[in-house]
Amino acid sequence: MREVPMRYVKANQAGIVLSVILFFLLHQIWILAALWAIQLAGLLTEGKLNLFVQIAKLALKNKGEEMQALELQRFNNLLAVLFLTLALVFFGLGWDIAGYAFVAMLLLAAGAALVGFCIGCTIYFWIKQIRAGRFRRN
Repeated sequence: MREVPMRYVKANQAGIVLSVILFFLLHQIWILAALWAIQLAGLLTEGKLNLFVQIAKLALKNKGEEMQALELQRFNNLLAVLFLTLALVFFGLGWDIAGYAFVAMLLLAAGAALVGFCIGCTIYFWIKQIRAGRFRRN
């Protein structure tokens, strides 16, 4: 199984949180567009072209020992791209409340992951359980 160092995962999460906070403070849509491009580049290249990961590689001396499965990292990255895409579409349509809702959900997910609870991981787990037929309604 291929894995990603958690330091790089945390760097990406921190980059998302900081970018979204900056967006909320400045109300500049280009910040979300730049974040979307960073996340999409990371998704398409398995993190190799993610700006936050590149900065972490330069700033951190070693990769650390804790790892995360690449498949899980890609799923979480896909969720970030999805939330950002929907937010940008809603802002483009003038539906600001819906746009802010998706940006807030991204902030909550990335913030929770930074402090140790991965919402995307939980969603991923339940999807796997359903696909494996282990989830049954009583």
